[in-house]
Amino acid sequence: MLFHAVSVWTMPLFILLILVYAFSRKVRVYEVFLQGVEDGLQVGVRLFPFLLGIFTALAVFRSSGAMDLLLNLTAPLAKLAGLPREIVPLLVLKPLSGTAALGYMGELLQKHGPDSVIGRMAAAVQGSTETTFYVLTVYLGAIGIKKPQHLLAVGLLADWAAFAAAIILVNFLCP
Repeated sequence: MLFHAVSVWTMPLFILLILVYAFSRKVRVYEVFLQGVEDGLQVGVRLFPFLLGIFTALAVFRSSGAMDLLLNLTAPLAKLAGLPREIVPLLVLKPLSGTAALGYMGELLQKHGPDSVIGRMAAAVQGSTETTFYVLTVYLGAIGIKKPQHLLAVGLLADWAAFAAAIILVNFLCP
């Protein structure tokens, strides 16, 4: 009961604390708020082409059949690595789009169950990796970096290390 009350009132009290502090410093809160909204919209407008590009590329990749081709080409290697064939699209989707990866993971959990090897591996991959291309697009696009090749390499290397760890740990812990 107490935990619920604390969780319900934490954000409103935090906002109230910020407002009281701002008023004590004679900050014109509403004007500052509107300036923040304006700045946020400007960032959104600058990021829109990058986001549209990545989501369009992802849609083309899935609808063109390239995803199915990738699955067929990687099936022997996936089997050798102890990776269920159904997990391969998640390894491709996760660095591109967290939303697409989460949706695909939901499909896997519905079809195979959360306690299956596929369900556990999907959850491990989803929880241990980052949406590298999305993060680079948003953050680097926001500050105007045009040559992110080293950041991309490091991000993808970290993703692949997390993928490998997820595969190994789930296969080891859930034989």
